Amino acid sequence: MSGISRGDDPPDPPVRARSGAPRSSRGVPWESTALASAPWSLGHSGSVQAARGALLPKDVAVVARQLGREPRGVRAIAHRCPCGLPDVVETAPRLPDGTPFPTLYYLTCPRATAAISGLEAGGVMREMTQRLAADAATRAGYERAHQDYLDRRDAAAKDEGMAPLPAGTQSAGGMPERVKCLHALVAHELAVPGANPLGREALEAAGPWWSRGPCADPCADEEGRT
Repeated sequence: MSGISRGDDPPDPPVRARSGAPRSSRGVPWESTALASAPWSLGHSGSVQAARGALLPKDVAVVARQLGREPRGVRAIAHRCPCGLPDVVETAPRLPDGTPFPTLYYLTCPRATAAISGLEAGGVMREMTQRLAADAATRAGYERAHQDYLDRRDAAAKDEGMAPLPAGTQSAGGMPERVKCLHALVAHELAVPGANPLGREALEAAGPWWSRGPCADPCADEEGRT
């Protein structure tokens, strides 16, 4: 099992391709072709199975380049960017050395990470946490997201033949009481469209981070050569 470790720190409406946007080998703006086949949409609520993909060695290599280190504990590609590269991985609830790892869905794309970090710096987490305290509907949706995360993490542990994480282990991103990591909420929403309402809001606010094309060269070797 390959994998990942970064703490619990951490699509989108159709995008009109600009004239200067990167183009595919057929001369078509890559945004248009990729979005047409993307496994999610902001208007669709689907299961994680629609987004999951087989974990291939080349995917692990891309994730390593995205993170700048060798990942640990990766179970599957939970979501792909419209460019085709992984942007969310699903990690095992325990790393290969047995260390508990509560963050089931992990955002790997550096451009997506930067876009979400900008929202965090702008005070979005504070505003969302205030709404959780003041609005029952927002709180209820967030609690459902929390339970969905726990259920999926327990299912992943069972699938891996591992003991589930101890009772009382938090889910991710501060759920269900506060918002402390938008990256985790966005990763959850990308992996399981419709599961995380605050992750969805952050996705809508982040903008098309993929518009400049792939964040990593999928054909580069371990030393970054092509």
